[in-house]
Amino acid sequence: MTSLHGLALRMPAFPFAALLLVANQSIAGMQQLTEAELAEVDGAGLGFMLEDFKFAHGTDVQNGQIFKITGLKSTDGRDVELVVNQLYISGPNSDYGTNLSSVNLGRLVNPYSIDVRDGNDIGIPNKAVFEFAAPTKVDASVGYDCLSTGAGAGSGTCSSRPAGGIYGQGERPDIGLQMNVAVGDDRSANINIHAQSAVIDGSYIRLWGDNDRRQLVGQVKLNFYTPELSINACSQDGLACGSRILMTNFELELALGNQLQPLFFDVDGSGNFIVEVAAIPKPAPGTIGADGRRSSSNAAVWDYYNDYYTNPEYRSNLRVGNLTVGDRDFGSARVEGMLIQHLKIETRDLSQ
Repeated sequence: MTSLHGLALRMPAFPFAALLLVANQSIAGMQQLTEAELAEVDGAGLGFMLEDFKFAHGTDVQNGQIFKITGLKSTDGRDVELVVNQLYISGPNSDYGTNLSSVNLGRLVNPYSIDVRDGNDIGIPNKAVFEFAAPTKVDASVGYDCLSTGAGAGSGTCSSRPAGGIYGQGERPDIGLQMNVAVGDDRSANINIHAQSAVIDGSYIRLWGDNDRRQLVGQVKLNFYTPELSINACSQDGLACGSRILMTNFELELALGNQLQPLFFDVDGSGNFIVEVAAIPKPAPGTIGADGRRSSSNAAVWDYYNDYYTNPEYRSNLRVGNLTVGDRDFGSARVEGMLIQHLKIETRDLSQ
């Protein structure tokens, strides 16, 4: 039975109460937060953390336990099923999901949060913005290195702590997924994806309505850090597996949409889904000098473009400390400062 372990309430100026709920599988009753812990609580909306959390799903056909996505069709009219054979969220040293243990998700002083924010505070004027956010990044003087499983305080900007020592089971889960695709009677090999000691601090999803286009728009920031990310494919019985793709010290900082270029979500007349990042809107009339300097340009126009091209929050980064495929070593790789100036993704029904 899940019970409440800690509870903190604070009334902010925005019309939502800050609520911190901690689910604990083994401790009943309420525990009072210390003055120091309460002093760290700010913001509005609903904040939550999960303590001693463990999740595991496995397909067991004989007992009727099947997790699958149906209702899809192939181009030749056959039924398509996406079957999830294993999905887990565990504590450290799970050995690719075979040794599951508990982990904490979030902290009392920096929880996951669900909120409706004042858009004027985050660069989205005159809008109420729905936000679902992971624990925030913190100052490097008090945070933890996002990759190191032995990181101590003051080593980086992540709030989530690694397991071990005074941190106990920490706030960095092992996560994994095994799935396959069935097209009619044909079933693909199992695809296995595993991440160890994963951190998503600083990630969020923001959604609001666009009055001019009359549709839902949004902004996504996905940070994903793990000391090991592995991908491979195995036969249905798991006895024969292909080469494993192994990425160590994997860092993804993906920015989709921003204040000038929100993500547009739409469905066209034929039922196909559209996701678009449109080009930035043109600024007020003005010119940029031939030498590109501010002194020879319209100052407002120059500042507009300069702010857009130099804002690190608009850019995406991908870093891999080392990449191996089977017994082949490809070394490190990185893509830094990638700016999405225009993106449009449309689904199509290829059978028509």
